[in-house]
Amino acid sequence: MPGTFSLSGRFVKLLALGLLLSQLAAAQQPATPSQGLGLVPLPRQVQVQTGTYFLPQKISIYAKSPAERNVAELLKGLLEPLGKTVALTTSSQTAQIRLVTEAMPGAEAYQLVVDKAGVQITASAGAGLFYGCQTFLQLLPARPAATTGVPHVRIMDEPAFRWRGAMLDVSRHFFPVEFVKKYIDFLAAYKFNTFHWHLTDDQGWRIEIKKHPKLTQISAFRKQTLIGAQQQFKTPAEFKYDATPYGGFYTQEQIKDVVAYAQKRYITIVPEIEMPGHSVAVLAAYPELACRPGPYEAWTQWGVNEDIVCPTEPTFRFFEDVLTEVSALFPGQYIHIGGDEAPKTRWKESAAVQEIMKREGLDDVEKVQGWFNRRIEKFLQSKGKKLLGWDEILEGGISPSATVMSWRGEKGGIEAARRGNDVVMTPTSHLYLDYGQHPQPHSPYEPLMIGGYLPLEKVYSFNPLPQELTPEQQKHILGPQANLWTEYITTPAKVEYMLFPRLLAVAEVAWTPAARKKYAEFLPRMSQQFARLDARRINYRVPEPLGLDSASVVRQGGKAVLTLRSLVPGGQIRYTLDGKMPDETTDLYTKPLAVPLNQQLTVRAVTVAPNGRKSPPVELLIK
Repeated sequence: MPGTFSLSGRFVKLLALGLLLSQLAAAQQPATPSQGLGLVPLPRQVQVQTGTYFLPQKISIYAKSPAERNVAELLKGLLEPLGKTVALTTSSQTAQIRLVTEAMPGAEAYQLVVDKAGVQITASAGAGLFYGCQTFLQLLPARPAATTGVPHVRIMDEPAFRWRGAMLDVSRHFFPVEFVKKYIDFLAAYKFNTFHWHLTDDQGWRIEIKKHPKLTQISAFRKQTLIGAQQQFKTPAEFKYDATPYGGFYTQEQIKDVVAYAQKRYITIVPEIEMPGHSVAVLAAYPELACRPGPYEAWTQWGVNEDIVCPTEPTFRFFEDVLTEVSALFPGQYIHIGGDEAPKTRWKESAAVQEIMKREGLDDVEKVQGWFNRRIEKFLQSKGKKLLGWDEILEGGISPSATVMSWRGEKGGIEAARRGNDVVMTPTSHLYLDYGQHPQPHSPYEPLMIGGYLPLEKVYSFNPLPQELTPEQQKHILGPQANLWTEYITTPAKVEYMLFPRLLAVAEVAWTPAARKKYAEFLPRMSQQFARLDARRINYRVPEPLGLDSASVVRQGGKAVLTLRSLVPGGQIRYTLDGKMPDETTDLYTKPLAVPLNQQLTVRAVTVAPNGRKSPPVELLIK
């Protein structure tokens, strides 16, 4: 539905004029030095100095220690596509780029200095050196250039949060190893340090477990996939399917390869093995783990299924087998057990569960899940691991050592932090990037998605530290995480479309202290990233033109004056007044539009990026 606009009265006119003038003033004010560099996420301290250092065609990188050499090899691989010939050296005198290990405030802090002597990145560990390199790369042209000038700068930087995460669901739709590595590259480029890999769910099991081969023979495949948005149907009887078997899994050798790839880029992978809910795919292979007889099959619907594993001894033995192999594959300290959306219908009906409640002195079936989780946690601790789960794990009671991922808003995270549990903040309201980017639910101009509306500005506005917590309680907030669920995200290109540019906002939420964040200053820095995304062939969503909204309209001489601008450097704004969809052939916006009032005209506009791709349209009804 188009927006509507109706203006009358001198006061409203002056108010609108004032809003427009303030926006124009903000857009035209001189950029701060750090803004002009276009760095995302914004570093702590940036000093831009007079002068430019020109990188030669042949570059030497000084690196001695194993960590320095690892980062140097990665930097070499990122400089060569810019047309440079790069070699490593142990002579600091001849090197144009020097990687130096010295004492710093933390393992992820770094100092970047560019001056007439060249480039030096200093950190206390490989992670800091790597992040310094990512900042340095953003000072270079996005593509090969005849000359490569780097401004003289001195940057001191460290992250605001120790957990800077992003999740990819590979259960609802499966993604090959090559794309998982590309996803890790996305994270590495913007200083994320945690990749949450959602490997199991009702619709498919994606990891090889040698002791239980039927998980990859049966649980990894569903017979078909739902067509269209599930919420458009009134009952399951109306569902339509593609009648095509779907599935896949990662071998343990592939898992090891991905883990090593991430480690080199200072990213820890957190695997998620769902239990006790979201486990129908498990029951398809091992129906004896259910509370009532099968058969079962990997689910072909989305949502929450009432069939979950029964909390009996065979189930514990099964998950202990699984977690033994998972623990050996993933060296990070956390294993995510899910714990969310586990209806207790089957447990209430089960004589075995009633016997457990009697034996353990539990007066509520919800407490059975708490007992289940604590027993799983004890096993994980025997493997040197920490338990992480969605905020539902609070409901049955958790131990002080469990970590909570707060997704149903911030309430669960606040409760957990007050109890003394560590927390990862990932509320649907701000960090679920499978939510839509258009104010019109299920807009015909957007790809099929789960629904909701999560614009860039709202993502950027998130502060992971709830004000309800004391400073001491806030120390339990490890950091934020963006999640991407893939019920309706079927291809790598669509993953990229949903991630970018919103992932850039998440990067700044995670790295930059809230007091230094300003959305108006973030936008021009973000805009400078589009050329880099193009160079990496990332299918980002082209942002709509700004200014086509009722608050930006100025009434003047019987006309509504619209001042538009594009967030994409070099992008064109194309528009129509006749209700047609704008494209490359329609009128080019070159100056403010003066649209007659009282004619019920719909103004539509799109941004056409330099790569030829278009934004979804933005529109406004002028009354």
